[in-house]
Amino acid sequence: MANIKSAKKRVLVTADETASNKAKKTALKNAVKNFETAKKNGEETDAKYLEAVKTIDRAATKGLIKKNTAARKKSALAKKQAAK
Repeated sequence: MANIKSAKKRVLVTADETASNKAKKTALKNAVKNFETAKKNGEETDAKYLEAVKTIDRAATKGLIKKNTAARKKSALAKKQAAK
């Protein structure tokens, strides 16, 4: 554990940020999984597709995932959405 006051604060802030990032990544994965599950079950997927893309874009904007990773994920979802 750190001895300096500012270092102790950084430990606390880092823990908060780590928890926040973990929650956001989980939400991202859940949005993608919800779309894929709906597609697999033959349900209407338009709303779930848009939600997944929105979540991916938000994660890329916030720096949670890289821009190219977001593009790759959105491309894969678009292919699945277009498949009959």
